[in-house]
Amino acid sequence: QVQLVESGGGLVQPGGSLRLSCAASGRSLSTYNMAWFRRAPGKEREFVAVFRWRGATTSYADSVKGRFTISRDNAKSTVYLQMNSLKPEDTAVYYCAGGVGSTYTYWGQGTQVTVSS
Repeated sequence: QVQLVESGGGLVQPGGSLRLSCAASGRSLSTYNMAWFRRAPGKEREFVAVFRWRGATTSYADSVKGRFTISRDNAKSTVYLQMNSLKPEDTAVYYCAGGVGSTYTYWGQGTQVTVSS
């Protein structure tokens, strides 16, 4: 059984930074695509970023491009999301997910990020 556990969320002022972590256990996800999604209050869940295992390529939602960076450390079975220049509209529960292609089988429980002064 694969478990994904997110950490690093919290309250930050606009313009600040946070780094989210997602630790995987139970099996290696080194050949899985790993992604971050988020769900803001009253909104649908949306894609944020993905790190594809094949070719180590990344993609980002337009709303976070240039501000967020996804990375992964296979040796530590951990995926990171570095978030800079945070805006109030980035407030959401952030979820880590792992899967094949664009089908995500494994999900974490989420971590709250609140951007407010």
